[in-house]
Amino acid sequence: MVERIYSFLGLATKAGKLLSGEETCERKLKAGKVYLVIVAEDASENTKKKFKNMCDYRKVDIRYFGTKEMLGRFTGKGIRSVIAIADRGFAGRLKEMIVTVV
Repeated sequence: MVERIYSFLGLATKAGKLLSGEETCERKLKAGKVYLVIVAEDASENTKKKFKNMCDYRKVDIRYFGTKEMLGRFTGKGIRSVIAIADRGFAGRLKEMIVTVV
């Protein structure tokens, strides 16, 4: 199932619905264009807390999944601590998939 989630993240990237990197995700989250934030499980506690607080304030779902290396690899980027989904459909499916893994 974990592999399917990573593959789905790759699909979201190809569709142009995935944002990556802390600054980009933070900017789009504050603009209200994000439906789901995914923070790597091995991200720093400061990063986790920062995005948890932002998501709680804006009522956006947040999930902790994967490693920084794997998130970067499947999104076609370098190491990434934070990614965000800018599409309601992709976000809904990812929420379902990540809940079943956890």
